[in-house]
Amino acid sequence: MAFFCSVSRSLLRRHPKPHASLWRSLSGAASKEERVDVAGYNVAGGPSFMRGTVFWEPNRPLTIEEFHMPRPKAGELLIKTKACGVCHSDLHVMKGELPFSSPCVVGHEITGEVVDHGAYTDTRVIKRFPIGSHVVGAFIMPCGNCFFCVKGQEDLCEAFFAYNRAKGTLYDGETRLFLRSSGKPVYMYSMGGLAEYCVVPANALAVLPNSLPYTESAILGCAVFTAYGAMRHAAEMRAGDSIAVIGVGGVGSSCLQIAKAFGAAEIIAVDVVDEKLQSARMLGATHTINALKEDAVDKIKEITGGMGVDVAVEALGKPLTFVQCTKSVRDGGKAVMIGLAPTNAMGEVDITRLVRRQVKIIGSYGARARQDLPQLVKLAETGIFNLQNTVSRKCKFEEANSAYEDLDRGKIVGRAVVEIM
Repeated sequence: MAFFCSVSRSLLRRHPKPHASLWRSLSGAASKEERVDVAGYNVAGGPSFMRGTVFWEPNRPLTIEEFHMPRPKAGELLIKTKACGVCHSDLHVMKGELPFSSPCVVGHEITGEVVDHGAYTDTRVIKRFPIGSHVVGAFIMPCGNCFFCVKGQEDLCEAFFAYNRAKGTLYDGETRLFLRSSGKPVYMYSMGGLAEYCVVPANALAVLPNSLPYTESAILGCAVFTAYGAMRHAAEMRAGDSIAVIGVGGVGSSCLQIAKAFGAAEIIAVDVVDEKLQSARMLGATHTINALKEDAVDKIKEITGGMGVDVAVEALGKPLTFVQCTKSVRDGGKAVMIGLAPTNAMGEVDITRLVRRQVKIIGSYGARARQDLPQLVKLAETGIFNLQNTVSRKCKFEEANSAYEDLDRGKIVGRAVVEIM
């Protein structure tokens, strides 16, 4: 079953049934012995506690709290977090637009240094990620054993969605985060990366070469990861294709660079902020459209000789831009949706055109960590993907709240990254 994914097969044979603590509610019902065990953990005589940024409830500011040092289990690594990206997905949770367990630590695109391995972790994992390794983490943390992971579709991992996204835990049904003051559990959005340390399943990590900086490389784990999954797997983009990207923030601007790297002939950036469109030109857009000043669909068709694009990507998660995306593709084209929307948001589509003209509408949430994340590192290492031009703001750990506020107001052109060194 999926919740055993992080435990070695030999350990499973010795313990065919999970311990009762795996099923205990996260209501704070941990036993006294368990809390003492958590409180006593440290790395090589280092600190036994850390700071993390906590989301408590919608529209309430984040607070910085002290936690017991999170302890990794089998197949997991403890990472000293160096940088964490500021993403709209976190913002959706913080505004109550996407349901998620709270209190929780947000932040899900990280870089850092390996400082410990969980007990019983496979020796091959330890050799791949020795202590001191620089790593980057993907927000989709595949279990590696479920139906979809075995088929190579890690972006649909059953354990990730059933445990992390549905319950805010890792795959034994438990969080790794406990408040220092009370011992009460706090949930994890992905790895809970907006903290000084975080626990990440090894399957979600890739080695980060010393030539790449911690801060800018953090965006590889979500913004670039999402863009790559959309272009590589959902759109199956080919050299010579025409591409339109609607919404060129952190993820959308990454789509522009991935499209350029894959050899797109025309790359059309659509937004309502001129500053973002100017940046889009630097990142590979051959054409830009301000949707406040001209009809985006009509302009896309004008640029493409009346046909529409081979691939249109919607990176905002809004009903209006959903419609624009579907109308912007040529007959037989692909409309790829990557923008998360508030729960129950609906998008309209012309059913007859969809049927007669073979328009394909595809959802894409991310990429596949084990196979794709190393490829993204190579793109950045060779300079094909320009990390520096994508990151538009760097801020301190204590400034995370203001970064999310500015993101909500549309004041961040590309991607903001919190430095936690």
